Amino acid sequence: MSTNIFYTVVTIVLTFMLIKTISFSLGKIAGVKGVSRRRLFYIIKFFNIMIYISLFIVLATIWGVKFNGLMVFLSSIFAVIGIALFAQWSILSNLTSSIIIFFTFPAKVGDRVKVLDGDDSITGEIKEITPFQIEIEDDEHNTILYPNNLFLQKPIVKLAKKPIEETPTH
Repeated sequence: MSTNIFYTVVTIVLTFMLIKTISFSLGKIAGVKGVSRRRLFYIIKFFNIMIYISLFIVLATIWGVKFNGLMVFLSSIFAVIGIALFAQWSILSNLTSSIIIFFTFPAKVGDRVKVLDGDDSITGEIKEITPFQIEIEDDEHNTILYPNNLFLQKPIVKLAKKPIEETPTH
């Protein structure tokens, strides 16, 4: 019993140290890449949820929870979730794409890009990158919401900044 308490305390302390380390590291990466605070918040939240799920499983193992009945219950839950996600595969795909964009995408908020999509190509400035879509403002000040998963599948041209038009003074 006291061994379980010891392992529980150690596991919880290590988990919180891991959360702090990952949050700090993601903050550094976000600073280097010029990522918005809102986007960083979503990425950290995603990683924290994964860590807490892992913590729950480890603590259940430490305390000797029998997984026989739990496994049947969890497999039923995951089957329902799997069917729901299959019906809405784009939700999971957009969330996953958001993580990939965070770590690897060379353009950031404020950059001008052109999404090459045949006759439906889009040119504009990235205004925000959210967990599900990228907000692009075109030259006519229209906001275009482009799904993250499609953004990764299309060729993207990072354009030079649009020059500020000077108004002639007479």
